[in-house]
Amino acid sequence: MLFRTSVASLLLAAAGAAHAQSAPPVAEAPLRAHLSFLADDLLEGRGTGQRGGELTVRYLETQAAVLGLKPLADGGYRQKVELIGQKTLPASQLRFVAGGRVLLATFGQDVVFGNANGNAATRVSAPLVFVGYGIDAPDERWNDFLGADVKGKVLVAMVNDPQPTGAEPDRFGGKSLTWYGRWTYKFEEAVRQGAAGILLIHTTPSASYPWSVPANSFSHEQFHLAGKGNALQGWISEDMARTLLAASGQDLDRLRAAAEVRGFRPVPLAASVEADVKSAVRTVVEYNVAGIVPGTDPKLRDQAVIYSAHWDHLGIDPDNGKPDHIWNGAIDNGSGTAALLAMAQAAVKRPARRTQIFLWPCAEEQGLLGSLAYVRHPVWPLAKTAADLNLDSMNFVGRTRDMGVAGAERSSLYATSATVAKAMGLGLAAPVPDLGGAYFRADHFNFAKAGVPAFNVGSAVFSGDGHFDFEHDQSAEGAKMRAFTKDYHQVSDQYDPSWDLSGMVQQAQFTLNLGYAVANAPTMPTWKAGEAYGKVKR
Repeated sequence: MLFRTSVASLLLAAAGAAHAQSAPPVAEAPLRAHLSFLADDLLEGRGTGQRGGELTVRYLETQAAVLGLKPLADGGYRQKVELIGQKTLPASQLRFVAGGRVLLATFGQDVVFGNANGNAATRVSAPLVFVGYGIDAPDERWNDFLGADVKGKVLVAMVNDPQPTGAEPDRFGGKSLTWYGRWTYKFEEAVRQGAAGILLIHTTPSASYPWSVPANSFSHEQFHLAGKGNALQGWISEDMARTLLAASGQDLDRLRAAAEVRGFRPVPLAASVEADVKSAVRTVVEYNVAGIVPGTDPKLRDQAVIYSAHWDHLGIDPDNGKPDHIWNGAIDNGSGTAALLAMAQAAVKRPARRTQIFLWPCAEEQGLLGSLAYVRHPVWPLAKTAADLNLDSMNFVGRTRDMGVAGAERSSLYATSATVAKAMGLGLAAPVPDLGGAYFRADHFNFAKAGVPAFNVGSAVFSGDGHFDFEHDQSAEGAKMRAFTKDYHQVSDQYDPSWDLSGMVQQAQFTLNLGYAVANAPTMPTWKAGEAYGKVKR
């Protein structure tokens, strides 16, 4: 009898331990409540450096305390991030001189521009040079600056990266966009090359979003971390680029074709740009918000899994010329912000073996600045950070039979995702080419660059895709998801009480389940052999 009782006790203890290591359920009610509040006009679009941002940070830290998340080492939930804010003023002017002609460029229609040098007034008068894709990538044996000195010049470059060919079907990720194709990389490369500035030629296919996206972004205040930046940076419309190049004796299509060939060299243009950039400049202190669920294992608790979702959007702009002045950002990214709160509420009830950190970075819309500041000054050692699982622009349509894990294939997180999905009765969404470079457009990417396995978990809302297997009406629900592209970075991204949030809860639950699988595993995730980010020293 004693033996049987001992066995029964051991079995019960084992069952209890297994239960303790599984992820608790994520509830819809708190998620919906947080989302409706975060997307309300009261928070004024959660703008960086704006009152709405201050309210958001205060709300998040209050909720973190209420939920029982442990604070950071200093006893609070905030991580300070110092930013420089610059907004191009209406008095700014830009014109091109080409072939004896003066081409005036209308801000918002032909060009959008600003500076990132911290100066209130910047004058640029410099020759233009076409630099193809504006890429210097030794790992791809590609250098668009070959044999040229572009110091003090303004670069004209294409977005995206060199396209695959029959001879090189996998160059620059094949059909997928790589980091080298992102506008942020090109702005940074212009600084490294010593250029006076850079203008990117916009097309909707190459950028993966319409002209309204950069136009809206540059009509708002732009932020950057303190440091050297371009005196002139921005976008030029395709029509204006064609006119400019024709006036300088060049043909845009021929230049594009030449830029696809390995060994391309920069083409000096018989044209110059004259810009008078006047900016409202200020120093802004923003905050990442973070709370901790300590791990239970004496040996593993000094390692951590991070869940992240940026809290900011584009804020309020009373001078935007529209009846609605608030960019509410309900889906982008009130959804992820709210989901993390609901996940944290569940996690505190049943901690995992490793520590879990819930992180809400600031200034993602300004170029992933909050997460960049975090990896430069992490609150938890990066060498002991197992993974970052990011949520951005979540599924507001309905439950699916599969889950998107694009980017997980770069590490062992893919195999773990497959196991977690199977346990939930889900498959993994079929991979599709990352034409918009989604992997490089969310906060997890800064963790990846720092050597931490990371990806953006969940639906295809982020890229406006609809290739998910919805449980109910595939045609209608897929179309509804794809239709979000017209609301992306628009004032129309607003909360709708009629939304079916069951898919959002499902996505949050999958992310928490995945986090627990990582947090309870005997070893930390590893990068796939040959993956570039796996070579980064944390």
